[in-house]
Amino acid sequence: MAEVSLRHIKKVYPNSEPTKKKGLFKKKDEEPKKKHNLLVTDEGVLAVQDFNLEIADREFVVLVGPSGCGKSTTLRMVAGLEEISGGELYIDGELMNDVAPKDRDIAMVFQSYALYPHMTVRDNLAFPLKLRKVPKDQIDAKVNEAAEILGITEYLDRKPKALSGGQRQRVAIGRAIVREPKVLLMDEPLSNLDAKLRNQMRAEIIKLRQRIDTTFIYVTHDQTEAMTLGDRIVIMKDGVVQQVGTPQEVFDSPANLFVAGFIGVPQMNYFDAQLVRSGNSYTVEVGGISVAPSEQKQARLLANDVQSQPITLGVRPEHLLLLGQSEGADPEGETHEALQDSKNVLAGTVDVSEMMGSSVHLHLSSLGQDVIVIAQTTDIHGQHLGDFQTGQVVSYTFGNNVMHMFSKEDEHNLEW
Repeated sequence: MAEVSLRHIKKVYPNSEPTKKKGLFKKKDEEPKKKHNLLVTDEGVLAVQDFNLEIADREFVVLVGPSGCGKSTTLRMVAGLEEISGGELYIDGELMNDVAPKDRDIAMVFQSYALYPHMTVRDNLAFPLKLRKVPKDQIDAKVNEAAEILGITEYLDRKPKALSGGQRQRVAIGRAIVREPKVLLMDEPLSNLDAKLRNQMRAEIIKLRQRIDTTFIYVTHDQTEAMTLGDRIVIMKDGVVQQVGTPQEVFDSPANLFVAGFIGVPQMNYFDAQLVRSGNSYTVEVGGISVAPSEQKQARLLANDVQSQPITLGVRPEHLLLLGQSEGADPEGETHEALQDSKNVLAGTVDVSEMMGSSVHLHLSSLGQDVIVIAQTTDIHGQHLGDFQTGQVVSYTFGNNVMHMFSKEDEHNLEW
């Protein structure tokens, strides 16, 4: 078993400047301030705040967020490379706060591979086992097994300089798994690879977790990696957990505006809108049209007793449906107005068209802002659907089950 429990974990980096005496230089009840988006208190900079997570045996959990959000710091606290300022860390029910890294039965894969350049691949893989004084026949068996799992058997007698980036990362992962750790920690292991190699290595990691009996904690800033690898995703911002859920949960039901914008490529479109409650029913007014949310969304809004208010309406680019095209029309002219008059239809002018092969990403000027629509370039029979030109006016709409409604005050999702 390899369950990991993080309870109210906190990491504080002490202030580099001397603390001034409270009575002379600080008001008695002065609130903690924010600096570089992180909370600063008398103790120092709060890099991770009240982190709580229960990780099941053999679960693959991904910590994701922008640079500086605290995800790598959290991973290093699990590894024992960073001191825990507050809270409790348990692995298999044992408190690990003061346990040395070598005694935690964990292994870590770093972004920079960290291979020994003077050793062959075989010796790199065997090194952690030699440190533990494992018998030679067992070392050979474990090294050969790890090399077979990762497809690097033919490279065992090469040195790291003779390997590609992807092959070196396989060796780094192999060196970690030969120890058969309870928990395997991975800190942005694919960020040094090109796009093609990253795709290949993601597939290799998915295969790997099916073959070894280990709990994975994986850190990345790439939301595509998070969505494809994780059983659950932990989304962080400024040292605070924003949402924990399966990839589908965080995509379909983002907890707040940050999560909605961070998960999904291209980013979700946002519109200034008005939520109107009439009795026990709701409508959303945006750009001169009125859309009633789906029954499920209406029920959730009603359960939360949400009142009429200005909102930020979010709709993903893939959920905007392109309806019509009209070339060469003035965006403020008659064609644009005619499209706007159609029920639940908005209009925009093509500013940029990004060809992506089977689809095209259209950047529209609509409602005084940039709106991205993903349009298909071919139909189900492979017939070309036509091209889009700069200045072309198009109309688009969206379903009542794909819109997300966020509070203007605190940016939380009004349904949850």
